Amino acid sequence: MGRLRKVVLDTIKPIKGPSIVDVAKELSDTEGVTKVYIKVDEVDVGTITMTLTIYGDDINFEKVKELLENLGVVIHSIDEAEAEP
Repeated sequence: MGRLRKVVLDTIKPIKGPSIVDVAKELSDTEGVTKVYIKVDEVDVGTITMTLTIYGDDINFEKVKELLENLGVVIHSIDEAEAEP
């Protein structure tokens, strides 16, 4: 099976809780992840909508999803995915 090299996620998180800096640091410590880019798209009364771009040699997407859930981040959609053999 191929290796996941890049994934772009449309997400939302509560304003309270971990900052986007904390989310980026936690994600960068995940197995197979080499770089994390977070762009804030919208700030609402209680939430932040953001685009997460995750790069890696072999991203373990299940671990990424689990970590995001633990941080209170909800994935709205997977907007891009890139894999190589």
